Amino acid sequence: MNFLALETSLDLIRALRPAAAALRLRDANLHDQIRRAATSIALNLAEASGRCGKDRRHHFCIAAGSAEEVRAALRVASAWGELSEDSIATPLRLVDRLVGMLWKLTH
Repeated sequence: MNFLALETSLDLIRALRPAAAALRLRDANLHDQIRRAATSIALNLAEASGRCGKDRRHHFCIAAGSAEEVRAALRVASAWGELSEDSIATPLRLVDRLVGMLWKLTH
């Protein structure tokens, strides 16, 4: 059985690849931040799926924070003119979806 939130986080990573590749050339620090935050989402979801109780919720909360970090980093890159609005539209939709899922998992 697939864990939909984890699968969506992997879809997000795939959707981020073109924007991240472009960003790597323009702002290596922001590229690294987005990559680490997106990876954190997937890894914390995977870890939460094997845990129970408050510990499980804690990992969901970390994943939610990392999703918000990805959202902010994409918006910052766009504000600096390093990524176009079009190039971040799909990743932002996936972040919105993940944040919604994570809200349900933590409330």
